[in-house]
Amino acid sequence: MGGTKLLAGAVDARLGVHHRVQRSVADLDQAALLDVAVDAVTEARESGGAEIAAVGFGIPCLMDQRTGIGVIAVNLPLFDVPFGDVMAERLGIPVFVDNDANMAALAEHRAGAARGCSEAVMLTIGTGIGGGLILRGELYRGGVGAAAELGHMVIDIDGPPCQGNCPNHGCFEAVASGTALAREALRIARERPRSGLGRALANGLEIAGPLVTELAHDGDLAAIETLELIGRRLGVAITGLVNIFNPEVVVVGGGVIAAGELLLGPARAVVAERALPPSRDEVRIVAARFGVEAGMIGAAALAFDGLARRADVAR
Repeated sequence: MGGTKLLAGAVDARLGVHHRVQRSVADLDQAALLDVAVDAVTEARESGGAEIAAVGFGIPCLMDQRTGIGVIAVNLPLFDVPFGDVMAERLGIPVFVDNDANMAALAEHRAGAARGCSEAVMLTIGTGIGGGLILRGELYRGGVGAAAELGHMVIDIDGPPCQGNCPNHGCFEAVASGTALAREALRIARERPRSGLGRALANGLEIAGPLVTELAHDGDLAAIETLELIGRRLGVAITGLVNIFNPEVVVVGGGVIAAGELLLGPARAVVAERALPPSRDEVRIVAARFGVEAGMIGAAALAFDGLARRADVAR
């Protein structure tokens, strides 16, 4: 589950996806959001072609793993909800829940772009920016389970207000998310009405990430410069993460990664200029192998792990 969309799937033990379901979660209240989650899982469950043993959820919410409470989501109406308990009661099978970006990190470490690495940083860039950390080969959750909110580190002390339920200013998310990309693209379209972006705006098209990426791949300089701006801001944030964690790899996923090298190239250039050696010289900055499905696949891995732990306890 992300800030605007939910993706569900029937996933096997090898993390192969056999059926996919997508739902919008934009502009819903909490009750409707929970209904959409149940509906999506039910469709995936009925269409998967095999018995479903458990459900894993990755939700864009700060979790208290001691209680199973989803404390707050920045971009969705989730507040103090025992998400796993609610879903287990409504679905009638075991449910396991964690943060969505944590689940993306788990998927990429288990079978994707961070496989074989003991130290990795995951960034998911969509409506907001999520973060996940693999430290010493394990998913790092912090003291109570709410760690790695990397999108909410401040990279501009005098920056714009963050979005949704975040009270901060100048957050990484506020200046480099898909939402920020759309905002910058709209500004540039207005400033350059003869550009591809400007003509798209005049024609009434939605100025959002997918359109900016399409125009950039087609060679529109305004769209390319928009992605370069967001990529440089991404590079500033990654510089800090490289200096702090000395990761072997920084994996970038989420919807915005459809821009590929148009985003990652400027980010790598900033890291090369600003980060400290030796971390700067060793880190790889790469796109997620599983793309926008990383969170869903990681949630399935979480469920398989949870079932295995229960079986071990039962023995």
